[in-house]
Order: sequence, then structure tokens, then C-alpha cells
Amino acid sequence: MEKNDNSYPMRKEVLIKLKGKDIAGSMEIPANAKGLVIFAHGSGSSRFSPRNRYVAGILNKNNLGTLLFDLLTAEEEKIDEYTAEYRFNVQLLAERLINVTDWLLKEPSLKGLKLGYFGASTGAAAALIAAAKKSDIIYAVVSRGGRPDLAMESLSEVKAPTLLIVGGEDFEVIELNKAALENITAKKKLEIIPGATHLFEEPGALEEVARITAKWFIGNL
Repeated sequence: MEKNDNSYPMRKEVLIKLKGKDIAGSMEIPANAKGLVIFAHGSGSSRFSPRNRYVAGILNKNNLGTLLFDLLTAEEEKIDEYTAEYRFNVQLLAERLINVTDWLLKEPSLKGLKLGYFGASTGAAAALIAAAKKSDIIYAVVSRGGRPDLAMESLSEVKAPTLLIVGGEDFEVIELNKAALENITAKKKLEIIPGATHLFEEPGALEEVARITAKWFIGNL
């Protein structure tokens, strides 16, 4: 990333080189940014996820920077489309998230911004695993329709305040989130959006997700 010399706002596409792999991302930093939220998308999705981009837009309006990036390379995404071999490999996804976090920490223009993670679906498990390993620099985590149960062994090591958001009609995922919540020892909360299904496609559901997500990050970043 080219040096920005701390002048915001900033909006640009970035190419992150991680261990010989090129990872594409979209970054937006508002003029008065108080923190930066890194997004980890879910199964079969990308940085162009309309739901994550909507939430990111609301965070931007609340003076929070955002980075949405592709957890997989273009080649890996093509393979995953047919085999689904990467999307549930949460350890690999968490490693990518950690590497991107380290990349951000080396950028002088972003120095001083507190970091948080927003994970959706399997990306939520990756975010929690990464938060456990980066407990000294991650200040908040939000999971939307996530699978925190896939990160069960790491949950007790998460120090960041953690918000789990689930749709009220997403019955199986509600139970998985309740089980995960019991293993989180940090500040935590489970929010169930009445009438919403897994993708929060119902009228007003995603707006409510964005509202409580922004409130959580503002309060903890």
C-alpha cells in the first residue's frame, strides 16, 4: 500500500501480497476515523458481498474505517466453486486474516487506529480464531449469521468483546451460537433478529444488523 501520510478520507482498491499470493481488497477510511474493521466473508462469498458492503457503508458513516478483502486467491476461488475445499478450512482462513492484519500494522498511515473483526458465516470462525491469536491488538469482534462453533477450541482465548448476531428464524445456527457463547469468557452478547433468516434478506433485517454492529464497534473501538 502506498503511504497516505495520515490524510483521510481514503478509498481505494489494494493488492495484498501474502507469502507469494495476491489478495485483493477494498479499503475505505473516513476523515475522522476512530478505528478500522476488517471483514472476513463467508462461504462462497467475496469482498463484493452486498450484505457486507452494506454493513461496511454504515460503519463508514459512523467514522469507522473498513477493509473488505478476498480470503482466497482468484485461482483458489475457482477451485472452491467446484470442490468447496477451502470455504470450511477455517484455520487457513484465519491464517489469511492474521496475515492481512499484520500487513495493516506495517502501514504508517493507519497507525493509531484500533482494529476489530467482522465475520460472516464461516468467516466468523476465522475471525474468532484470529482474534484469539491477536488478542493484544483486536478490540472487538462481531459475527453475523456466523459459525463460531467451528472455532470452539479458540473461544476461551478471545479477549475482545464479542457480539454474535443471528436471525430469529435461523434455528440451527441459533443453537450453535448459544453453545459457542458459553465458551467465550470475554465480554459477550447474543443478538437475535426477530423474523430474520440466515442471510437477513427480510425487510429491515440487515439494517438492524448494521445498526447494532456499528453500536458495538463504536462502543469498543
